[in-house]
Amino acid sequence: MGRMQTTRTVWHEVEASRAASERRREERSPAEGRVRLFFDDPWPLELAGWLLDYSWSGFRAAHNAVALETGQEVRFRHDQAEGTARVVWNRVLAGHVESGFLILERRGLDV
Repeated sequence: MGRMQTTRTVWHEVEASRAASERRREERSPAEGRVRLFFDDPWPLELAGWLLDYSWSGFRAAHNAVALETGQEVRFRHDQAEGTARVVWNRVLAGHVESGFLILERRGLDV
């Protein structure tokens, strides 16, 4: 017999997004604009991306770095804040990567 294949639907993705938002402890604010990420491991690199949303303790960004790893610490700078953050998750999509960041140290975030 053949293998059963799972079909992803818009409903499934909306429900998953809704469940994630119910687990959040903080309100997210939508954002637009550039974000710059800097890291030294495994080599010094500056990465430009787009800020998607932010909260007091984190932010979500889109970029093109498939090599950015969960747990990696980066320095960041965007219109809302700058500081250091840890990559919490990555999602590879068609044409770009989205990552969630936990802010470890920040300056200038006014949520």
